[in-house]
Amino acid sequence: MSGKFYSDKSRIPRAHSAKSAPRRRLRGALVAIAVGAITLSAMVESYAQRGGFGMSRGGFGMSRGGGMNMPSTGMRLPGGEGARLPGGGGPRFPGGGGGVLMIPPGGFGPGGFRPGGRGPMVVYEDDDEGPRQRRVKRGEKKQKQQQAKQKQNRVAGRGGFNPPPRGEQRFVQDEVLLNVASGTSAPAIDAIARRHRLTRLDLQHFEMTQRSLARLRINDGRPVATVIRSLQADARILGAQPNYRYALQQAAASPPAGPTQYSLAKMQLPQAHAITTGGGTLVAVVDSMIDAGHPDLQGVVAAAFDATGTADKPHSHGTGIAGVIAAHGKLTGVAPAVRILAVRAFPGSGGEGNSMNVLKGLDWSGKQNAAIINMSFTGAPDEEVHVMLKSLRTHRAVLIAAAGNAGPASRPLYPAAYPEVIAVTATDIEDKLFKMANRGTHIAVAAPGVDLLAAAPNGGYQMATGTSFAAAQVSGVAALILDRNRKLDAAAVRRILMSTARDLGPSGHDDQFGSGLVDALGAITQAAPASSDVSDSAPAAPN
Repeated sequence: MSGKFYSDKSRIPRAHSAKSAPRRRLRGALVAIAVGAITLSAMVESYAQRGGFGMSRGGFGMSRGGGMNMPSTGMRLPGGEGARLPGGGGPRFPGGGGGVLMIPPGGFGPGGFRPGGRGPMVVYEDDDEGPRQRRVKRGEKKQKQQQAKQKQNRVAGRGGFNPPPRGEQRFVQDEVLLNVASGTSAPAIDAIARRHRLTRLDLQHFEMTQRSLARLRINDGRPVATVIRSLQADARILGAQPNYRYALQQAAASPPAGPTQYSLAKMQLPQAHAITTGGGTLVAVVDSMIDAGHPDLQGVVAAAFDATGTADKPHSHGTGIAGVIAAHGKLTGVAPAVRILAVRAFPGSGGEGNSMNVLKGLDWSGKQNAAIINMSFTGAPDEEVHVMLKSLRTHRAVLIAAAGNAGPASRPLYPAAYPEVIAVTATDIEDKLFKMANRGTHIAVAAPGVDLLAAAPNGGYQMATGTSFAAAQVSGVAALILDRNRKLDAAAVRRILMSTARDLGPSGHDDQFGSGLVDALGAITQAAPASSDVSDSAPAAPN
């Protein structure tokens, strides 16, 4: 079959006779049927193969064993020998470039290859992807989004990463502490630090907790909280927190208005000393540097440890605390026969300590088997310090801390507010609460801590005030209790101190005085061992 096909109606040749008109109509019908069948077959096969219909710049067509090609050189019917439509050298389908010939309703009219016999033929361009492919891709995208969200939740849910609470400023502003796997080398820490724009300042392994901490400096001014959150995604880091600051709890004292050692009578210490003076009980004083050569402290310091690593000189706070506990010269300490472990975690200037140095001091105290650890300092909640204190408690250490001198409106201060610690507040000569003492239900007991005469560096003496010195009084009484009965654990010591205290203020336990003023005689009386164990607790004479 031969003939011409035009896409422009104005160029279709007119019939030359009446007889030619039926033939033309028959020929047009046959062409329409053939092309329709071919196109339908191509469309079905194309969708089955998911490749779409072939398309290229030359037009569109079909070549499946010599099939249709159009429109550049004409149309070939199946078999490759049929009539060609104009331009049949165009692209081929199925499986070509994504084009498809769409036959609109009305088919091919008698005027040529046109929708309904009118207007130019219409070619629709289909998408490169079918509906099924689009659904698959949407599903894959949704799955990836869900996986990303799950990963983000896993990172956010990793424990051990503790940014400072909102409004908290008691920490070193350009440092962060990293908890890393034990055995992590310094070069490995340096590699982690470089990745996070940090510089390693210190790396310490703690035996009591079996944890390793690295102290790093933030190099670019980012907030500590931002750095801690960014470290959460690094699997090599087990945890992170600020390097918190701690302050010694000493307040201004007044000139003495009465006996400078009124605490002896208040706690019935002369009577208690007739029974025990503390023996060789080890009391760790985590503080500033102690003047071990003071006449009242001769022979008291059993060992010393410096957590700061800097040159220093004795300080009034550490020396005064040690004297309240163990003085045996012009002054009489609460437990004059104890041995002191002098732990320097605070600078000699009386400035602030920090988490890293406090942790080093606590760890060393635990390794020295300290029976009692006195902590006359306060700070913010500190997870690494809390972990250390819980470990020390499992090793039977009695933990005692100053409640704080921040006043009645202050939030609880730490470490005193941890449940493993005995929190101590201060009273004066009239058994009134020190006006700047912290309050709270965590307060366990009270002890004299206002206008006390205490040892000072270079053989001197000072008037001292603060919950720091009240805590030292209770550390001394705890030493008397343990010397009286070495089988008691930390929980038993707390129970004895609270149950034998003399009630002050509102009846019963309250948030000002706790259970009341400590009574050394009542405590060691209740701590007395069974008669069969008396030989194990013989009192020791002071040095």
